[in-house]
Amino acid sequence: MALAEQFLLDALAYLECALGFVSYVLLRVVGSPYGRYASPHSAFPVPARAAWVLQELPSLALPLLACAGARAERLNRWPNCILLGMFLIHYAQRTLIFSLLIRGGKPTPLYSFVLAFVFCTYNGYLQSRYLSQYAVYSDDWVTDPRFLTGFVLWLAGLLINIHSDHVLRNLRKPGETGYKIPRGGLFEYVSAANYFGEVVEWCGYALASWSVQGWAFALFTFCTLVTRAQQHHQWYLDKFEDYPKFRKAMIPFLF
Repeated sequence: MALAEQFLLDALAYLECALGFVSYVLLRVVGSPYGRYASPHSAFPVPARAAWVLQELPSLALPLLACAGARAERLNRWPNCILLGMFLIHYAQRTLIFSLLIRGGKPTPLYSFVLAFVFCTYNGYLQSRYLSQYAVYSDDWVTDPRFLTGFVLWLAGLLINIHSDHVLRNLRKPGETGYKIPRGGLFEYVSAANYFGEVVEWCGYALASWSVQGWAFALFTFCTLVTRAQQHHQWYLDKFEDYPKFRKAMIPFLF
């Protein structure tokens, strides 16, 4: 039974890689249908705050259930605990803090909400089950250069993501409407600093975990966010005549 589930987790990881490439192609063709790009005529829109809480919740709840499970055999090892903790911290912030700080926010189309919920359930199960039951690390893995470098990247990406969300959230003063050019932090170099932070964060997690499950998540994140970043970047260029031309879409000095 254990061998069968381990095979399943590997298969799900490879499938996540494939889904990442499919998502990249589809989003390049149709764009990201949420936020400012969502049709005002979308059926059954979900309020922004409720959508964020509910769609992200599986990636918070499933690791917590794994921690509470009596048979979480691998969580008696520090590397497994720290890696699962890294995953939990991100989704606790997204589910319980980020969502509650949303100011207004456009409703999310129902189909976008459902897709996000399904992905968070899929990936939440994949990461939490793998780390709690099957990932084997030696006790000194926490001193391995791959783990240490990955942890630093994860922490840097998390902080960039949180700071960038703060910048976006405070672009408008109370009572103001309309869009503004983001400034400060990595927004001086890229149009989607929040996405850059999240990509760095999950690449760090993947490096620290050194697993196909971790790298599948990082690849999927990159494939979906790079297309959104390019869409944002083009929108800013079209919207604002004075938009800084030297800014890149997501990766500073590259693209």
